Amino acid sequence: MFRLWGRLVTKNNQTAEDMVICDDTADTRTHKIFGGLNSICDSWNLAVPIWLDSNISDFKRHSKTRFRQDNWIEEIDFDFLEIQVIEED
Repeated sequence: MFRLWGRLVTKNNQTAEDMVICDDTADTRTHKIFGGLNSICDSWNLAVPIWLDSNISDFKRHSKTRFRQDNWIEEIDFDFLEIQVIEED
């Protein structure tokens, strides 16, 4: 079972939303990550963020990254969106 946790953190460091996406398909890890991120953004009515080099580097090292204002074209009303792999098969 592959599980990806997403949480939306407000400007005063409070968790506004969080959810866990479970994926037990035979897809690659990369497809599961992108699919999970798309599901999270769809459910919270957000545009999918742009992956910058710093996000890729953080995710490779820690299986976790934060998307801030630089990752979106439009203004966001929260501090960051964080995703983290919490379980892999």
